[in-house]
Amino acid sequence: MHPWHDIEVDPDHIGDMLPVVIEIPEGSKNKYELDKASGLIKLDRVLYSSVRYPANYGFIPRSYCDDGDPLDVIVLGQEAVPPLTLVYARPVGVMHMRDQGKADDKVLAVSTFDPVYNHIHELDDVPAHIMLEVRRFFLDYKVLE
Repeated sequence: MHPWHDIEVDPDHIGDMLPVVIEIPEGSKNKYELDKASGLIKLDRVLYSSVRYPANYGFIPRSYCDDGDPLDVIVLGQEAVPPLTLVYARPVGVMHMRDQGKADDKVLAVSTFDPVYNHIHELDDVPAHIMLEVRRFFLDYKVLE
């Protein structure tokens, strides 16, 4: 089974049960990414900046973004989730970003089964400090590269 191509996305439940394959656990300095050919997770690099991923980071199966990769998702939850774990999440916002001149949007979502976060339904419900951490991470993580 290939995590990008073979996991079903149910359009009837995309607003509350969006499947996300985690690539990078919260708190990691390692930048993992899906090897498109094998479906395995590979180490792309260790972040140069003194930042760590502020939340679990993954992708939506069967999606495609301008950069040639699946659509990225930041999943808020209490615990770090191991790479290649399937998590169901509720999207609450989108960060429109560019990388090397191409769209590289990031969906912000909350873990559907996490009791601390599953009450969040809109971006305004996300605690302000968490949003500051996520924003700061994306401003800083490539600065030294």
